[in-house]
Amino acid sequence: MADTKFTEEELKSLSDLQSSYQQKQLQFGQLKVQKLLLQQQQEAIEQSEAQLEVDYVGIQENERNIVKELNEKYGPGNLDPATGVFTPSETKDTDSESKA
Repeated sequence: MADTKFTEEELKSLSDLQSSYQQKQLQFGQLKVQKLLLQQQQEAIEQSEAQLEVDYVGIQENERNIVKELNEKYGPGNLDPATGVFTPSETKDTDSESKA
């Protein structure tokens, strides 16, 4: 049986096919790397979000402590943060009302 030689056009078609496969494999690899980087970014965002939630709870606790301290010192009332003026709440003297 005699060897068959492919034509230049057939060899070029096969070479182009091989190049196309290699190009797509490279593109798949690039996409995988991009996907991995996005996953890492998402994990970092989720970690930051979790830390912010912890920080927020801490701020709320700090607020409760400050309000408690100020109520113990000044009693209940309202503070105008713009002026710093505290207005005590009117408290009803239940003892004097019950005696009258």
